[in-house]
Amino acid sequence: MAEGNNVLMGILAIILGLLVIIFPIFSVFTASVMAGFAIILLGIWLVAQSFGTWSASKGASIAYLILGIIAIVGGIGLFGSVLAFSWLVSFWLYFAGFFLIISGIMSFFVKEGTTGKGIGGIGIILGILYMILASYAWNPYYLALLIGIWLIIDGITLFFVNPSDLMKMEN
Repeated sequence: MAEGNNVLMGILAIILGLLVIIFPIFSVFTASVMAGFAIILLGIWLVAQSFGTWSASKGASIAYLILGIIAIVGGIGLFGSVLAFSWLVSFWLYFAGFFLIISGIMSFFVKEGTTGKGIGGIGIILGILYMILASYAWNPYYLALLIGIWLIIDGITLFFVNPSDLMKMEN
């Protein structure tokens, strides 16, 4: 059983997951506002970086400036746009699914190393699942359902798994 702090986080994740499922459009709208705001802040930081690096490297400074402007425009476009956020999430799920499938297929051709045939099969299956989820994520209602289910599952796992124990296992 996990520590008290993890149980509290698990309960909060389950409650948040249920709220996301109950209020799907408001939840996706809120997520798009937060994502847009974060990208706008990233763009502002990149523009500030461009002024700071001007004396050291003109090319890097111009690159920071261009990236910053693109991030600010993209963040403004994403800010509060449910459809843009749904499209972006769906795109990234397709993107991740494609790479999972490709890496799974590639692992079948590896003769040495730690990747096995089972891992390749799992990568292909997960890639296909990502593609299926991406086809549903276009719809904001389904996107909210996917996010809510993920939060509930994550909250339940926090009851049983202590994230710090997972970090110890990796080291």
